[in-house]
Amino acid sequence: MCGITGIVAFNNEGAKFLVHTDLAIETLKKRGPDSCGSYNHNRVSLGHTRLSIIDTSEAASQPFTDSTGRYTIVYNGEIYNYKELRRELIKKGVSFKSESDTEVLLHLYIEHGENCLHLLNGFFAFAIYDKQNERLFLARDRFGIKPLLYYLDDDKFIFGSELKALLAYKIPRKLDTISLFMYLQMNYIPGPHSILQKVRKIESGTFATIDIESNFSEHKYYQIHRPVDNEGSPSLSDYESVKVRLHSLMELAVKDRLVADVPLGTFLSGGIDSSIITALAAKHKKDIQSFSIGFKDEPYFDETKYAELVAKKVKSKHTVFYLSNQDLLEHVFEVLDYMDEPFGDSSAIPVNILSKFTKEHVTVALSGDGADEMFAGYNKHYAEFRARNAGLVNQLLKGVSPLLDLLPQSRNSKIANLSRQINRYSKGAKLKHKERYWKWASILDEEEANYLLKERQQEKKQRASDEGFRYKKRKEMLLKTIRKTGDFNDVLYTDMNLVLKDDMLKKVDSMSMARSLEVRTPFLDHNLVDFAFTLPAEFKINSSSRKKILRDTFKSYLPDELYNRGKMGFEVPLLKWFREDLRDLINNDLLKDSFIEEQGIFNLDAIKNLKLRLYSNNPKDTPATVWAIIVFQYWWKKYMQN
Repeated sequence: MCGITGIVAFNNEGAKFLVHTDLAIETLKKRGPDSCGSYNHNRVSLGHTRLSIIDTSEAASQPFTDSTGRYTIVYNGEIYNYKELRRELIKKGVSFKSESDTEVLLHLYIEHGENCLHLLNGFFAFAIYDKQNERLFLARDRFGIKPLLYYLDDDKFIFGSELKALLAYKIPRKLDTISLFMYLQMNYIPGPHSILQKVRKIESGTFATIDIESNFSEHKYYQIHRPVDNEGSPSLSDYESVKVRLHSLMELAVKDRLVADVPLGTFLSGGIDSSIITALAAKHKKDIQSFSIGFKDEPYFDETKYAELVAKKVKSKHTVFYLSNQDLLEHVFEVLDYMDEPFGDSSAIPVNILSKFTKEHVTVALSGDGADEMFAGYNKHYAEFRARNAGLVNQLLKGVSPLLDLLPQSRNSKIANLSRQINRYSKGAKLKHKERYWKWASILDEEEANYLLKERQQEKKQRASDEGFRYKKRKEMLLKTIRKTGDFNDVLYTDMNLVLKDDMLKKVDSMSMARSLEVRTPFLDHNLVDFAFTLPAEFKINSSSRKKILRDTFKSYLPDELYNRGKMGFEVPLLKWFREDLRDLINNDLLKDSFIEEQGIFNLDAIKNLKLRLYSNNPKDTPATVWAIIVFQYWWKKYMQN
């Protein structure tokens, strides 16, 4: 894995910013600690930091320029079929000076132009500069596994793997209030927007071009194919043959991702997804290493016994990192300090710690990300299924919904969490498909998020109307994939484009890169994803099972105990921290009354009410919202206040 950055200046004013490339490279050192380099030509500058995975020699260092001197690439990612592609290029007379996939990718672009993207099996974000035409070509992988952001104004175009690289070029720092409003609802910022105005994310499956004359364009080269009204989808009579095909695609995806010139292992949480990955990896790599974390002080969150059962069955060399609440707490500020854009998913903390300890043993880890979104593995998917099929149960819950608000609700115990889930379900079940999806994808509803924002409370009527319109258009774009046909796969498709890309993959990329660890995701092999979306919803979910076909296909690989348990996430004891260790951070620093008033972003009364609920007997999802605001406040102090 690597970090990339660069700038194209359109005029002399823009050229003044070229000097910041070295500083931008420095901000990306954790993504690529092994080496760094830069390239300069007229009003163009490129930068790269390297984490060596394939061909660790200096011959593969970047920026990498072809033998003619015309094309130069900076690249972050892995192309798993690069050896096959290399052989095809050699047949056409191309000669290579390295064994890297970087050089293969560059020559593929020289040979095929933008069409090279359809040949790639892997994950990537890269930029190629054509010196002759003074034109930059940028691309991001099909599912947005690797990030790529850019800033564009009248004088210059700047890109980078992380926002902090763009900030190093001294770009304007103006808050995007609609992004903040969405962040408060969802705890992350949906692309292509960012927390700053004029900074955007190149979308997944998209390429862009920019030239020295400021001509910019973006084009979609990939999207998941979805059959219309299940046309051509397998029927129930095809179930067994589908299992065979799924097994074959899954095994190949894992096998492809075992290629590396450095030590490699797997994340093993004890859930179905990571267990399948580890079992298949163990089949093809002797003594595969697997890693998980356990929670000493929080048995409700601890899943290590299931991970150990899997490791024993598949014979992986398993390591558990047991953490106390104090261990988790000690890493909170490391996580806050690395984030260059507000990201409120608190499970980033254990992912960061898991990446830290895993990196002490290996440089590459395989994960199970993507399976829940494709095969209906989340609690909200089961809730959606019940909302569509429960009938009488829905009517009963709608009737008692006001009473459910009175029950103690939190994420910190089985009973309180069940109460919280039932309450969320009863409110969502009343809504139509799109609004229900939005509610269950959010932590706060629009009214609650609006109440938190001072500016939205006080702004003039016309401005409120304009912002409301732009927010509505963004929301409509994010939900456009939920069609009137009501196909359950629409929910999963939307998850792939929203939750997976902007929450799950963002979290894993940022937290693993903070530890210089590469994480690969076999479930996101595009051949497997395309196949999964030809399958009817009944293959994935029914009244008794989620991820049905995935569970059935790999049942012989896994311990029986994995099939009789609920789904757990990477939870951390936020409520306990906020009431004890981090109480001073809330009351006397980031959410201090005087700071809130001076900052002028949040409604002080709303913040006070939030703190009262946090310390009450019925906190509900308040800890998640407080954490999201803490993350924002920490970010604001670091990047916006000075």
